[in-house]
Amino acid sequence: MKKKFILTLSIFAALLIAIPTFAQKVNKLSRKEKKEGWTLMFNGKNFDGWRQCNGTEMPVNWIIEDDAMKVFTGEGKKAGQGAKGDILYPAKKYSNFELSIDWKASKMANSGIFYYVREVPNKPIYFAAPEIQILDNKDATDNKVESHLAGSLYDMIAADPATVNPAGEWNTCLIKLKDGKASISMNGKEVVTYSHWTDEWNNLVQNSKFKKFEGFIEGISKEGYIGLQDHGYPVWFRNIKIREL
Repeated sequence: MKKKFILTLSIFAALLIAIPTFAQKVNKLSRKEKKEGWTLMFNGKNFDGWRQCNGTEMPVNWIIEDDAMKVFTGEGKKAGQGAKGDILYPAKKYSNFELSIDWKASKMANSGIFYYVREVPNKPIYFAAPEIQILDNKDATDNKVESHLAGSLYDMIAADPATVNPAGEWNTCLIKLKDGKASISMNGKEVVTYSHWTDEWNNLVQNSKFKKFEGFIEGISKEGYIGLQDHGYPVWFRNIKIREL
């Protein structure tokens, strides 16, 4: 009996040692992901590959913290006031892709993930780019409209708020774009689907605040940059990776 007990303990200890080996490391691609064509967009150590929208350097209100890129309230600004800290990954314009991002919101936080960004001098990142909302659904001031909750196609289609973890906890957003068809998932559950450059899309725009945006009137691009928003609240991003389809 004693030998059997010792053997059981040895097997259990070996399993404890082995488990971390199989766990996904933060800001690293697995062997499987590399084979599938994923590219890491953030290495967890610096901002290589990123810069300010309509700028050349990273805004000062971004730092690296806990293996994540963190945006925070800019100097001299109040919570909710961006400090021109919207950023882009300008290495390439993407058309058909899957983009995966882990994000974590602070209390009351508001931010967004943009795609098909068309960088136009003196125009904001949201000038002509769709936004997937990031929000503290419980305490943010912008939580009164369903299509403004986290995971939503901002001001167009509402996502299920039950799929989103609360402020202070990590979430994973997966954005899939293929031939104009979009699928948005939060924490493994598909929450929003829609199609660009269709009557459906035109109706969504006309029933949103974007109907008066020059960029949306002209029409969103069929390829563009990936971008992250500075909305004047602390928000963290990590495990940012993309693969073309």
